[in-house]
Amino acid sequence: MLTNALLAALAVFICFAGNYLTGQSMMERPLVVGLVTGLLMGDMRTGILMGASLEAIFLGNVNIGGVIAAEPVTASVISTTFAITSGVSTSAALTLAIPVGMLAAFVVMFLKNVFMNIFAPVLDKIAREGKEKQIVALHYGTWIIYYVIISSISFIGIYAGSGPVNEFVKTIPQNVMNGLNAAGGLLPAVGFAMLMKLLWDNKLAVYYLLGFILTAYVKLPAVAVAALGIVICVAVAQSEIRFNKMASEGVAGSANKTAMTAEEEEEDFFS
Repeated sequence: MLTNALLAALAVFICFAGNYLTGQSMMERPLVVGLVTGLLMGDMRTGILMGASLEAIFLGNVNIGGVIAAEPVTASVISTTFAITSGVSTSAALTLAIPVGMLAAFVVMFLKNVFMNIFAPVLDKIAREGKEKQIVALHYGTWIIYYVIISSISFIGIYAGSGPVNEFVKTIPQNVMNGLNAAGGLLPAVGFAMLMKLLWDNKLAVYYLLGFILTAYVKLPAVAVAALGIVICVAVAQSEIRFNKMASEGVAGSANKTAMTAEEEEEDFFS
């Protein structure tokens, strides 16, 4: 289990730290985190399935004002690791994501608002003295410390919790496990509902209704519905481009016509 704990911590460090090092390249999204975790754990299929399910849950996960949203990287790594190593079903493992993500979110906020401020006076001092090399060293040093601490959450959770989780799973009654599976199946719907609450527009309702009909009644797979959505987006974009071009040409033609009419009136006046 020590190996699994180290691999889980490495997955968090690669995805979380790498995301900020590469300029917010979306490496922290559960879809990528699940893939990386699955590759490290030797079960890429389960990693991709968990990542896709967790992506649906955290799709509308946004920090707004003083509200602290769940941290998706740690939640995805721990849930995926338990699904792979502990024999827990993917639906049941999904129920671990929200509480683990909230715990990790509070740790991240503490590191940002309290722990990292310890280095602020040091940075101010060396900045006033113009020591560029020390500024760079402090920057990358705090980057390593920050993400090693965050990665340690997954290490401790997997290393200390894998044994008890295995024993606990064996004692769970089947009806309780069925309830966990049902709850895990509902979580993606909650994620989509959060996203729709942020993005809902009456003008877009027709597209939502179209997607629902294609999925629920026509039984098209999600990939086919997504491809159809891309086609609709391209068609609408091309239509709007043509409309804007015609509108701009119409305005320009109207202006030219008005200018010519004024010149003709002036010539008629002086003739």
